[in-house]
Amino acid sequence: MSKEKGNLSIHSENIFPIIKKWLYSDHDIFIRELISNGCDAITKVKRLSSLGEAELEENPEFKVKVLLNKTEKTLKFIDNGIGMIDEEVKKYINQIAFSGAEDFIKNYKDKGDVEQIIGHFGLGFYSAFMVADSVDINTLSYKPGATPVKWHCDGGTEFEMEEGSRLERGTEITLHLGADGEDFLNDSTVRSTIEKYCSFMPYPIYFEVEDQEPQKDADGNIIAEEVKALNEVSPLYTKQPNSCTDEEYKEFYKKTFNEFQEPLFWIHLNMDYPFNLKGILYFPKLKTEFDTMEGRIKLYNNQVFVADNIKEVIPEFLLLLKGVIDCPDLPLNVSRSFLQNDGFTKKISDYITKKVADKLNSLFKSDREAFEKFWDDINPFIKYGILRDEKFYQKVESIVLYKTTDGKYVTIGEYQEKYGEKLDKQVYYVTDSLQQAQYIKMLQELGVEAVILDHSIDPPFLSHIEMKNNEVKFKRVDSDISDLMKDKEEIQDEEVIKKETETLSNVFKKILNREDFKVQLENLKSEDMAGMLVLSEEGRRMQEMMKQYGMGGGLNFGMPNEEILVLNKKHPLVKYVINHAEEESEVKGLIAQQIYDLAVLTNKPLSAEAMTGFVKRSNEIMKRVIGEN
Repeated sequence: MSKEKGNLSIHSENIFPIIKKWLYSDHDIFIRELISNGCDAITKVKRLSSLGEAELEENPEFKVKVLLNKTEKTLKFIDNGIGMIDEEVKKYINQIAFSGAEDFIKNYKDKGDVEQIIGHFGLGFYSAFMVADSVDINTLSYKPGATPVKWHCDGGTEFEMEEGSRLERGTEITLHLGADGEDFLNDSTVRSTIEKYCSFMPYPIYFEVEDQEPQKDADGNIIAEEVKALNEVSPLYTKQPNSCTDEEYKEFYKKTFNEFQEPLFWIHLNMDYPFNLKGILYFPKLKTEFDTMEGRIKLYNNQVFVADNIKEVIPEFLLLLKGVIDCPDLPLNVSRSFLQNDGFTKKISDYITKKVADKLNSLFKSDREAFEKFWDDINPFIKYGILRDEKFYQKVESIVLYKTTDGKYVTIGEYQEKYGEKLDKQVYYVTDSLQQAQYIKMLQELGVEAVILDHSIDPPFLSHIEMKNNEVKFKRVDSDISDLMKDKEEIQDEEVIKKETETLSNVFKKILNREDFKVQLENLKSEDMAGMLVLSEEGRRMQEMMKQYGMGGGLNFGMPNEEILVLNKKHPLVKYVINHAEEESEVKGLIAQQIYDLAVLTNKPLSAEAMTGFVKRSNEIMKRVIGEN
């Protein structure tokens, strides 16, 4: 063919600045696009061969090679796919945004499955100009007697095309890297980018540095290095679930996410209708509460990496998990980085939610013991899903477990069935098993266990459950004094109780120099505790909400007049304060202050100043016990 010059068919001379700055969000995506094009070229020639329209050598080894030459500042992408004749170069390269992939699918859509064609938009090749000052194409078509073609463009609107020198079927694209592509003269950068975007592409991808000095042994002999493909052409998620072993699932998880710990369990997604979707979702073992924010779900399109954690496809609450999802039917935009608005994506999201809920229900019903073992790790995820997704809540509400203070796991239904008559469908809970140990002990002495709700997600979660189920009312163990705790056999004179309560109230307010709390006198069944500090459930939740939104207003504990000091009339120390209420007694003051601080300690930490006073006072009391003033 004779040498030919011409102008690229575009509507604006500013197309290249647009491509460089706006078409793709990340410059490294050009590697994904050019390798994808190479894979498409191989898929096309394989398809033509299967239809008897292309003659190939026996058992061809299809592959894509990426070659870096640091000296010449070039990066080459080589495939042994379909290749192009000069007319095809004019059509698919010179006419920017004309998609060869779309043209191929259109021509062969009635002749079998061509879903593995990756490209859609025809702009992928031009992503090369984000990093290259000029680009060369050397290509030879599969067609018998085809003439090789060489194409060159320096990033302007002009190209040169002439007969090339390529002898093997396929295409070689050479990028002459410019200032914007200097990062890609680093072989580790190129390698990591290939692994990032192309880990699961359907044909082997090899990477070599052409001008790298070969390694030699002690005698100066060159050590032959085995070049391994950087990708896995048949990733586990593309296989049928019944053909995968537990060890394969675990190994895939560790390799894909660079994890050392094994996952708790997983869900293998495999759907062909009404859309094509495959993937594996893993439930990771959480090491700390903050791990719940570190989930990662990698989204692929025909084994080509698109992005992490795309919320249009992955329900937000599932982003706490780790996994891989591949959906060839995704309506991607031209850069593949974002989804076009489409109701189809909502169907995918709903399907994924349903499969996760089904898996959890199946595990709960078929192996509750295993489900209980996983619960401490997976419950933040399930609770978050309940808060964020109504359909998910409806599917899993009956399998939500609550860990009780004796280490058992129960559903709300089971808890209420056991304690319904005693607690009138109330559910007692604790947020700190150590801090609230005395309250737990009092309830246990009465035959009642509380549930443990100590995660940061629990306050909104329990409010949500109450809103959805009018038969459930949560109460923290220190939110009030249950009738169960009161000794009703003690005969009480209401007038006496009223007078003694008023007396104690005056004593404590004076000694503590506070007016913002109430005193309540009760005959408790337990004689071990002199005083308890309680705050109404509503007051506590208001306090938590104000704290969350930075509206504390300087209040030390909840809303004004919400704090109640419950004193046990049976306790000797309380009796002592009552009997010496009218006296100006230093001992009375020490005891009253100590009762209060001990009550606070079972409820919340003391302030630094209060703790200093508590330690000093405790030492003083012990000195008095042994007779030292």
